[in-house]
Amino acid sequence: MADMSVIEQTAVDGQALDEVVRFTSDLIRIDTTNRGGGDCQERPAAEYAAALLAEAGLEPTLLERTKGRTNVVARLEGTDPSADALLVHGHLDVVPAQAEDWSVHPFSGEVRDGVVWGRGAVDMKNMDAMILAVVRQWARAGVRPRRDLVIAFTADEEASAEDGSGFLADRHAGLFAGCTEGISESGAFTFHDGAGRQLYPLAAGERGTGWLKLTARGRAGHGSKVNRSNAVTRLAAAIARIGDHEWPVRLTPTVRAALTELAALYGVESALDDPDGVDRLLEKLGPAASLVEATVRNSANPTMLDAGYKVNVIPGEAVAHVDGRFLAGTEDEFRATLDRLTGPDVEWEFVHREVALQAPLDSTTYARMRSAVEEFAPEGNVVPYCMSGGTDAKQFSRLGITGYGFAPLKLPPGFDYQALFHGVDERVPVEALHFGVRVLDRFLRTA
Repeated sequence: MADMSVIEQTAVDGQALDEVVRFTSDLIRIDTTNRGGGDCQERPAAEYAAALLAEAGLEPTLLERTKGRTNVVARLEGTDPSADALLVHGHLDVVPAQAEDWSVHPFSGEVRDGVVWGRGAVDMKNMDAMILAVVRQWARAGVRPRRDLVIAFTADEEASAEDGSGFLADRHAGLFAGCTEGISESGAFTFHDGAGRQLYPLAAGERGTGWLKLTARGRAGHGSKVNRSNAVTRLAAAIARIGDHEWPVRLTPTVRAALTELAALYGVESALDDPDGVDRLLEKLGPAASLVEATVRNSANPTMLDAGYKVNVIPGEAVAHVDGRFLAGTEDEFRATLDRLTGPDVEWEFVHREVALQAPLDSTTYARMRSAVEEFAPEGNVVPYCMSGGTDAKQFSRLGITGYGFAPLKLPPGFDYQALFHGVDERVPVEALHFGVRVLDRFLRTA
């Protein structure tokens, strides 16, 4: 139990609440669009964050593998030198946005009707701003956490992470000495189930990433001739098999726990050892099923096709790309399934692969995250959650760091948080940011 006198002395002040909004808006206005292939410049945002950390008495280090692709790392010493350190990280880059599709310019950072608008408002400049606001609040109040905090703002998360967390993990591991756990995006947000319940999914796992390139080869020739070795036909058949494949249910500990807790919350029976029983349970959970339905199976979705150069010429090669995701412990099965689905006439390879993650639900850190959310949202129900995609936690896992998704936001009904990731009109309510700062402050001080 935390010392209540300490908690009272370190309640979040008005300046922190103002700063989290301003920092979110300022960071959105710094265009850090990551188009892939190295086309991004995070340095202005990194310098902005580093300056705010320096004002709070920290000594941030700016690190680049590629010019302009800048990362920031700083350590805040805790009061217990024997305690393991905690990594608190967020990325600075964002996905592209087409201004003509938006109600508000995506890089305006405009605050309108109590909402901050712009690309990165939920993914994830909001969390970056929360971290900065909490650290600066502590500097004003003379607060130190129990354990060392390593704060990292990374480049390149929205692409390969080679210039970001991958670079930091491979080349600057010493900066993360003592870190055993980490927190970052995509957890502890309000999910309204449409029936009056508020759920707070707390992420303790991620599916692995397997982006695939499929190549079919055949005999080039005239489009008017019979051709039994048509590369396009071979590729199309393989893509159709992949798209039609029904992946079997595979439950990781996190997903099993999520289904168990949701079944209890909704008062429905669960038969989780029966694959059909899992699907029947999902049908009974209503909108809440969307929190878990993408993570009870592996998946492979065809996304890109490239073949030919003239309508009357049969090409000798055809290429496709597939977004594959696999659960912890299932990568061998995933590979074997792709071998079977592609068949003898199509080759496949990983163009990007990252591990699946699984974090323990019985850890003290998980319990304290849960407690912090419940303190400020007592009407909510915290449930375990596995992310269908991935985060920088994958790269930091190379250093033995267990990752959780914890970027707290209290959202109003009708606010579809998950749809705004990479979506049009990305935005975040001011009150959600205030809630996030309070919860993050409480958790980090007691972690």
